[in-house]
Amino acid sequence: MFLHALATALPPATFTQPECWSIVEKSAARTRLHKRSRLILHSILRGDHGIATRHFAAPEIEKIFDRTPDELNAIFRSEGPTLAARALTAALASAHLKPTDLDALLICTCTGYLCPGLTSYVAEKLGLRTDTFLQDLVGLGCGAAIPTLRAASHVLAANPKATVACIAVEICSAAFYLDDDPGVIISACLFSDGAAATIWRATPGPTALRAFDFQTLHLPADRDKLRFEQRDGKLRNLLDRSVPELASSAVHRLWSARGPRPVARVVAHPGGRDVLAALAPVVAPHHLDASARVLRECGNMSSPSVLFALEQTLRDETPSTATGDFWLVSFGAGFSAHACRLGVL
Repeated sequence: MFLHALATALPPATFTQPECWSIVEKSAARTRLHKRSRLILHSILRGDHGIATRHFAAPEIEKIFDRTPDELNAIFRSEGPTLAARALTAALASAHLKPTDLDALLICTCTGYLCPGLTSYVAEKLGLRTDTFLQDLVGLGCGAAIPTLRAASHVLAANPKATVACIAVEICSAAFYLDDDPGVIISACLFSDGAAATIWRATPGPTALRAFDFQTLHLPADRDKLRFEQRDGKLRNLLDRSVPELASSAVHRLWSARGPRPVARVVAHPGGRDVLAALAPVVAPHHLDASARVLRECGNMSSPSVLFALEQTLRDETPSTATGDFWLVSFGAGFSAHACRLGVL
């Protein structure tokens, strides 16, 4: 399938990490933490851990740790469709398409649950046709963008005349939780909000770039190392200290099985500073500069992050038959990892 547009969207509210520390410092939630936990928060938010700024869609972010489950879900229901619609509107404009031109809309997310899903809300906001195929992919975690693209490729295989849009959107601020678990604390210091939309057809677009050679790996034995659980009706992120090594090992397995076509650039999900450091030797001599820039400017946005990194990479160069393909890789809850190529015929 061929890429016709890629666009991203961020909430307008931007916070530096020191500003996030100031918010936590004034929050009543801080007083409920042990001294060691407060020191971890201070060390990460006041130090240089690969993130400079983050973007939050939740209003009155200073109250986020004291929101009720109902209030957090209401934030997701309001802000998720809004941010997703912004990204898709920009992608449609880039492809010179109208919302009614879409035959299918696929959305992945893991930071909230709606029934009907986000696709219903975005379809309403943008005025999609009532016969547009809608599919929500929920629960795939940070790695979700690439399997969502794979699902889109199956839609196009079944209907080659279709125009398909994919959106990865996360309102991580609606899933913030704070207690004395080190993984929970680190999560609160890493994650942020964002959305990325892509549009695909079975025929070449302006750049003739196509996505192909999808790969996947799932390791249920490591599920509890990285996943959401429910605690007091809220989403609470389990983040084990072994995640950088898990990501490195999983990506190594996919990288080793990638096939003989040359690779010009590696585009990876920027899970965090330590994750990128663990991935670097796996994909060397390829660098992960675009992923590091996204992490620094936006934090870890979960599923949209790899597409933000792709957008950054495409600003520098495009795949070609002379230099090779882009190799995209994402990973997250499960433990799972996914990859695909973006290249030209």
